[in-house]
Amino acid sequence: MKELVSHQLVKYLEKRGIKHIFGLCGHTNIAVLSVLEKSSIQFINVRHEQIASHAADGYARITGKASVVLSHLGPGMTNAATGVANAALDCIPMVVIAGDIPSHYYGKHPHQEVNLHADGAQCEIYRPFVKRVWRVERAELFPEIMEKAFTLAESGQPGPVLVDVPMDIFSKEVDVSLFERQLQNTKELRKPSMDEETAEEIVDLLGRASKPVLYVGGGVLLAKATDELKTLVDHLNIPVAHSLMGKGALPDDHPMTLGMTGFWGTRYINDSCLNADLILGLGSRFKEADASSWYPEFTFDIPKTRLIQIDIEPSEIGRNYPVEIGVVADLKQALGMLCKVARKKYPEGIQRQELKEEIGEVRQIFKASNLEMELSDAFPMMPERILAEVREVLPRDAIITTDVGWNKNGVGQQFPIYEPGSILIPGGYATMGFGGPAAIGAKLAAPDKVVIALIGDGGFGQNPAQLATAHHDGVAVIWLIMNNDAFGTIAGLEKAHYQTTFGTVFTKNGESTSPNYAEIAKAYGIEGIKIESAAEFKPALERAVKLNKPVVLDVPMINNPVPTSGHWNILDIYSPGKKVSHVST
Repeated sequence: MKELVSHQLVKYLEKRGIKHIFGLCGHTNIAVLSVLEKSSIQFINVRHEQIASHAADGYARITGKASVVLSHLGPGMTNAATGVANAALDCIPMVVIAGDIPSHYYGKHPHQEVNLHADGAQCEIYRPFVKRVWRVERAELFPEIMEKAFTLAESGQPGPVLVDVPMDIFSKEVDVSLFERQLQNTKELRKPSMDEETAEEIVDLLGRASKPVLYVGGGVLLAKATDELKTLVDHLNIPVAHSLMGKGALPDDHPMTLGMTGFWGTRYINDSCLNADLILGLGSRFKEADASSWYPEFTFDIPKTRLIQIDIEPSEIGRNYPVEIGVVADLKQALGMLCKVARKKYPEGIQRQELKEEIGEVRQIFKASNLEMELSDAFPMMPERILAEVREVLPRDAIITTDVGWNKNGVGQQFPIYEPGSILIPGGYATMGFGGPAAIGAKLAAPDKVVIALIGDGGFGQNPAQLATAHHDGVAVIWLIMNNDAFGTIAGLEKAHYQTTFGTVFTKNGESTSPNYAEIAKAYGIEGIKIESAAEFKPALERAVKLNKPVVLDVPMINNPVPTSGHWNILDIYSPGKKVSHVST
């Protein structure tokens, strides 16, 4: 029995458990869209493909499974590319299905063909950042390619893949047995494990170290290994520092949580890592911002500090620092094995009460240092007050998406996260415009959770058409626009080094040129609230949460820089030897 590929593709996705597909129409994919109309899969229709890929990214971070993007060829595919690259650098599983020109027209330059260096070459655009690219050359190969695509996206170090489909392939018939055969395949591969002997060696080193630190990256969250991490920490009482992407792996109110390292880390956290005699790195690349551009005097002094590193991806081990023990393993299994061995070697655990009290005291001092700004009635508002009141209003398990600038760096430094996986951050690519669409995807994946996008006016302005999608599908996201009339972080950086804010602020002749985002929200059919005083903010946010529908809060904010104690090499490039960072604008 034969059936159209487009029909069989949708059935295959349904049987894989796909609930949502993110995308935008085009003449190359309407064969698939026509089938989705009667499918159990909900098609999330966007007005710009970057919104689709960011929303799919947020969705996959919550579900832990590969999300699906359906794209048109040419400009549709390139519009989506930024969001796909963002997912790639943060190791988020995603299957992008992109329509392409008819296979029999390669090289003839049909409508929207990419062929400047090779005929029918649009798939090459994604090759530098996805895990693999497939171009479907024959309809009979499509079922096998789709199965391989999901398996690769979700296995090892996760990430996006591209399946490039000439539009005529969607409209061909193939035998249904080809797709049915793929459904017999396992949908989850067994992962590499760490042996007990290696675990004993690591636990022995941790037990004998005088100042051990666990350094946690986003890999712990991707592996769903946060329970095992907490069990190990509770038993051995080893302090935990984390990268930006590792935030929330251990709750911020846990007594052994130090916090985020690097350029936006605090002095105490950076010094704790700098002075450690042994670091166990878990699922982290030790990236530039987290490691103060790898300058040995600021955050990590490795190999003076001994390093053990565990990661699912071999190429991450020793990428930036030499390791004494490197282990390729699934972090959930590896941490479970470390817990088993730790209980056996230290049945009563290890107590570090003095250190626990020291961490608590430092935490209180840091909180007190921000108290004046958190209570300030200044308007535009202090960013510290915005973040403090957001935390007071939101439930403990609310999902927060961030963008870039204060709402990423300041959140990483100052905003407590209590539930693992409840904060979604654009890490490696640091993409402006991620936070809003990612919140849409997160809310679709977790409809019962409060979801709020902490986003700057620069980031929100990238893709305001996300509101059309939220309105159309009734996705109850709160967009909190921290509005400083600028690309604020860059404005502060330029002002500090070059004494100008040219090209970074949204003012002219002393007057704001920014739109009224609350009115824009209303134009899209969404509740919009413009905050006019600091006292108005908290009640407005409480109301937005209770409404349980899409809401935009436009909150004027003072453009103060996030305090820094680490280092970033760009400062030396701009102002050699001057130790200048950001300033208020």
